[in-house]
Amino acid sequence: MPPMTGQEIRDALDRARVLPSKQLGQNFLTDPNMARWIVSQLEISEGDTVVEVGPGTGSLTEHVLGKAKRVILVEFDGRLAGALKERFADRDDVEVHHADGAKFDRRILFKHGPVKFLGNLPYSSGGAIMKNLLCRPHPFCRAVIMLQKEVIDRLGAQPGGKNYGILSLRMQVNWEIKSLRVVPPDAFFPKPSIDSSVAVLTPRDESGETPFDALLFDELVRRGFAQRRKQLRKQLPDTLPWEDVTGAMGLSPTVRGEELDLGKWIALARIYDTHPLKDKPQRDNEVFDVVDENDIPTGTATRSEVHAKGLIHRAVHVFVLNRNGDLYLQKRSLIKDMNPGVWDSSVSGHLDAGEGYADAAVREMGEELGITDLSAEDLEHVVVVEPSENTGWEHVHLFVTRHRGGITYPAAEIDSVMPFPIDEIQKWAAASPGDFSPAFLVMFSSWLEKQG
Repeated sequence: MPPMTGQEIRDALDRARVLPSKQLGQNFLTDPNMARWIVSQLEISEGDTVVEVGPGTGSLTEHVLGKAKRVILVEFDGRLAGALKERFADRDDVEVHHADGAKFDRRILFKHGPVKFLGNLPYSSGGAIMKNLLCRPHPFCRAVIMLQKEVIDRLGAQPGGKNYGILSLRMQVNWEIKSLRVVPPDAFFPKPSIDSSVAVLTPRDESGETPFDALLFDELVRRGFAQRRKQLRKQLPDTLPWEDVTGAMGLSPTVRGEELDLGKWIALARIYDTHPLKDKPQRDNEVFDVVDENDIPTGTATRSEVHAKGLIHRAVHVFVLNRNGDLYLQKRSLIKDMNPGVWDSSVSGHLDAGEGYADAAVREMGEELGITDLSAEDLEHVVVVEPSENTGWEHVHLFVTRHRGGITYPAAEIDSVMPFPIDEIQKWAAASPGDFSPAFLVMFSSWLEKQG
């Protein structure tokens, strides 16, 4: 089927009874050659899932079909969403969601990996959509976006310019951003009054980088640019002596947020991070009980010895559920000695020598998630899993609890934490088991089996 012409796109809008809304930022791409080129920048492979936000009449979508394993369309306008559902009703590789991209639940996308993002984003809500879908943790390995040129310029802006600010840092901390080309108003219906631009986003390489608290980073950036002409000392928390902060970073006490590059903002987040374990992904000199296959102690050894020699030892996992019954998963930091960068149980950890399983679970909840208001009596003991290669030769006791409060975690150990619906985890684990630690898969399967 040949790509839609500009007139065919207008006709499609008429059939859907859609009069383009300036309030919704609706400008529809009508240049088929431009559409084809934009999609080519996504570098689609046959195993990819493409998530397109703001597909409109499908002028980009039609160049994706047949190239990707699955296409997920997220359209805010109910009339356009209905037209897309009708148009692609005979395709089992396309699903259409009538939803706001700024509020769309990205948790349902993780099971479809590898996932790529495509969007001719509405001028009115592009920033909110990017904040919702492209900030960590997210499932995307590449993104191609089109927005008004001034916004694309802000995404890649560097310190000292008027375009540099919250949006720049919020995106650059997660992505390498490359502006590709300007798209003139003539390529759209109706014609906007300004140019648009296309950019490609690839994940920022954080390997070898000291971990930092991404939530704290975002909070400091938000504060630092709340009034961009003010000095940072007047905007950031007063929890640390400002002279000590600037002295440690080699900065002027009168520095403003717009003067700091991404690396310095990350360093600032690390300085303000007061978590006692922010620099400790693990301690090799920790001493564990070495046990036999019946969990009878036979001696002690350090963490490094236990793992190097494959000695049987003890561990706990805790599944923490939120008020909706969703299960918190943690994404392990890239500097963990075991299973870096994969998703794991809410809490997991070893028993110290002489420590009991329930006591270890309570301690680990405090250390890993900042949950200090629960005791052993608040834990449901679910199952005992025998040592195997998948558990790391650990006797593991699994506990379950519920928590309605906030979560805080050490950046050195945990990259991200997010609650997922149980059925989504089941589908995700079945589709991409390599995204999870082997021990979690054992625990999750045992828990589901126990529930019947």
